[in-house]
Amino acid sequence: RTPVPLMPLLVALALLSPWGPAGGSCPPRCVCASNILSCSQAALGSVPAPLPRFTAVLDLSHNNVTRLRADWAPGRLAHLHAMLLSHNGLSFVSTEAFAHVPHLRHLDLSSNRLRALEENLFSDLTELEVLLLYNNEISAVDRTAFENLARLRKLYLGQNRIARFPLELLRDGSRLPQLALLDLSANRLRSVPVGELQALPAWLRDRLYLHDNPLACDCQLFQLVARGHRRRLSAVVDFQEELRCSLPAAPAPVGILALANRQPLNCSEAREAVLEAHLGDSVTLGCDTRLRGVRSRHWVTPGGERVSEEGGNGSAALLANGSLQLRALRPEDAGTYACWVAGPLLNETLYVELLVHNFTLHGPHDTLNTAYTTLVGCILSVVLVLIYLYLTPCRCCCCRGGAEKPPAPRDDSINSSVLSATPNHAAAVPGEPCRSRSASAAGQNGKFKVGGTPQAPPRHGPKAQRKVSDPDSVSSVFSDTPIVV
Repeated sequence: RTPVPLMPLLVALALLSPWGPAGGSCPPRCVCASNILSCSQAALGSVPAPLPRFTAVLDLSHNNVTRLRADWAPGRLAHLHAMLLSHNGLSFVSTEAFAHVPHLRHLDLSSNRLRALEENLFSDLTELEVLLLYNNEISAVDRTAFENLARLRKLYLGQNRIARFPLELLRDGSRLPQLALLDLSANRLRSVPVGELQALPAWLRDRLYLHDNPLACDCQLFQLVARGHRRRLSAVVDFQEELRCSLPAAPAPVGILALANRQPLNCSEAREAVLEAHLGDSVTLGCDTRLRGVRSRHWVTPGGERVSEEGGNGSAALLANGSLQLRALRPEDAGTYACWVAGPLLNETLYVELLVHNFTLHGPHDTLNTAYTTLVGCILSVVLVLIYLYLTPCRCCCCRGGAEKPPAPRDDSINSSVLSATPNHAAAVPGEPCRSRSASAAGQNGKFKVGGTPQAPPRHGPKAQRKVSDPDSVSSVFSDTPIVV
């Protein structure tokens, strides 16, 4: 046998390996498997360099990387989609730290020492879907920290020191349009804008976690939590015991749901109603309260805007009896309206869900037009079929004399059909009114021969006494030309 040179074989294997010279070597104290680079618990003080360019998952958790500078990745890591930096004592992140990882989808910065989310901190991560920032020391959140995060679905900010979160970023749905989970639990929130929370999409209200915050008790907060409990929202049902608030004279926080009919607030359960309207209509939303001696009354629109007794707000106006009048309805006027009523002994909230249909009440309805057209088409089709089957025109009575054509033999050929375009009539007898064989001949059962080979003319008798119709021609029941066999 011819021995194979060992050195060329090793070089070839190194070139074919993903960790060969073409892709970069595995950093020291790290474990490399396929496109995963794990450097967890390696006592690293900085991000190892150089990193293989094909790295898809980078695990740097449980190290001592306290600062993430802009040059931590000198080259572009186009394949990196998950980066784990939890438990590092991280206190500084450069605003340009993520410029080289544009396709990152999962970023874990939890359990560190971050104190603020600065301006445009994550603006380069346009494909980010999950952002974990819980268990830090965050107390300030800039309004532009989450710019360009159009694909972000989950944002975890629990166990921080946030006293105010800019919920107005979520109200119109343009900043974080796909956000479906927001965790603000275990922070320092003392109040929440209930009107803005009511304006959030339903899928986000179901995953908005506010438990373990030092919230101040009021009836609006009670109505918000009670409504979520009645609708079985997981953020309320799963953390019912942790949803607590502080009363002015109470020594310890009390359960928010325990505020019902309790002094000194005497909050009552909210009532709900549904109202349907059409584009361009004017509707009046009633606020029929059971309270006497009402001190104040105001409405909150689905967009979180308050309409008080002082006047109207755009197309909405508060009437003297407390009802809300909406003029010239638009599609954006649909949603849930809340009427807040404050009395001397009790507070009450009424919710009205307004459904605005996308057509006017007196204008043309596209849906009805489509249904009407379909119905008329079906009726006409049935009428045409009945005319075709039972009102087939008779051929001319003045038929030429001669030998009577023998009836075609019956068969069960595949060419026989009840929908033949060329009926098979018997020859007419001179002096007698002609009749359709489909109506008088016994044994035909209304069937006609279609698409088959025409009968060959008999060998005896003149050919001029008989005409054979073309089986490929199309005969209409409304034709003025008689059908001659």
